[in-house]
Amino acid sequence: MNSVVGDHTLPGGQILQIVQGDITHESTDAIVNAANQYLQHGAGVAGAILRGGGQTIQVESDAWVQSHGTVSHAQPAWTSGGNLPARYVIHAVGPIWGDGDEDGKLSSAIKGSLKVADKLDLESLALPAISTGIFGFPMERAAEVILDAIENYFSVYTASSVKLVRVVLFDPPSVNVFMKRWQEKRWR
Repeated sequence: MNSVVGDHTLPGGQILQIVQGDITHESTDAIVNAANQYLQHGAGVAGAILRGGGQTIQVESDAWVQSHGTVSHAQPAWTSGGNLPARYVIHAVGPIWGDGDEDGKLSSAIKGSLKVADKLDLESLALPAISTGIFGFPMERAAEVILDAIENYFSVYTASSVKLVRVVLFDPPSVNVFMKRWQEKRWR
């Protein structure tokens, strides 16, 4: 069962939460997949989403790439949630550590995911620590970039339809890293 370990209301009224658990169990309107540009969902978060949501997600992902081309950092793709509790999966491509401008690319992936949620008129979104798995992005740095990108997005897009963002982290060490950054921001 997923449990909230941090809860903060941003100046615009949006609620930001840190959650320990499994993103595939989230019942938010959408969950974010840490995807590759070709939307081939094999391992990590993408593999878990495919296992939980079913083959429909891969079929829709293949159709997306065939229709729109590869996915960029700033413009995520989206599919249905298949068999998942979430209605949609937003497929965000994070940076591979060592490719350059990793902070900017990760920030773009977060902001792009929030833009897609707004385009779909969604109220809630859950996202993982994008790029911190096989893409090698350091967790400490990712926590800073992800939390700052969410906060910055809502300071610019004050009329966003999104009212709840949950950062869902699978293991206690990841939660601890994000909570350290959370406390540095003086959130309660």
